[in-house]
Amino acid sequence: MDPIAFHLGPLTIHWYGIMIALAFLVGMWTAGRRGLRQNINPNHIQDAAIWLLVGGIVGARVLHVVTYWEDFRGRGLLELVKIQNGGLVFYGGAIGAALAGGLYVWRNKLSFFKLADALAPSIALGSVFGRIGCLMTGCCFGRVCPLPWAIQFPKGSLAWEEQHQHQLIGPDASTLPVHPTQLYDALANLLLYVGLAWLYRRKKFNGQVFAAWLIGYAILRSTVELFRGDYGIHRVGALTPAQLVSAAILAAGIGLLVWLPRRAKAPAAKATA
Repeated sequence: MDPIAFHLGPLTIHWYGIMIALAFLVGMWTAGRRGLRQNINPNHIQDAAIWLLVGGIVGARVLHVVTYWEDFRGRGLLELVKIQNGGLVFYGGAIGAALAGGLYVWRNKLSFFKLADALAPSIALGSVFGRIGCLMTGCCFGRVCPLPWAIQFPKGSLAWEEQHQHQLIGPDASTLPVHPTQLYDALANLLLYVGLAWLYRRKKFNGQVFAAWLIGYAILRSTVELFRGDYGIHRVGALTPAQLVSAAILAAGIGLLVWLPRRAKAPAAKATA
């Protein structure tokens, strides 16, 4: 694990940044091709993607700082915006992207749920790259485990700092073997992408794929959280912050699956009345 990919003179290129860039480019390309099935202008996909990227990064960083505020207390303002070594919370990014996307849709008088359906599978696919970036950075690591596929992180990594702080390892040792939660999340999101792409070609109403993504991601994220070891004191009882947000996201997804079909049928009912 090495968070630095390479150097370009004085410029340091981090794996996390590379993976976020790949997530954006692959997501935008696949969403554009998917949107053509419902006659969505590819330019709208590209423009909306820029809004989503900016809103997502801002939201992800804000939620990370809020969640780990004790770790940022006393640091300078510059530390609040440094993201080259990770420090982005997915749910914060999802909320920020949704707000930015909603603003874009409102400004351009588009259908939010039609556009969201085209984008949802690509968000899951982008998350695969994002979690690989987390693995290379060493964040979002798992709990100690004896399983044969467990991984270890080197001295100086976030996982090492956590275990050394709790006196689980010596000053020069690598970490104890931990769950590769980044890979768990990446594989789960890849499967979710396949399922959502399949559903998109068979959807019955606008918003169905987006709602399915909300439900699917909430379930898989809550499950992976059971194996996470990087929260320390940042828990609410036995739950992680992401599990609490997942509960709300799951409820929202179920609510949309109930409400959107009725909303779609209402104009048809009025037309035949």
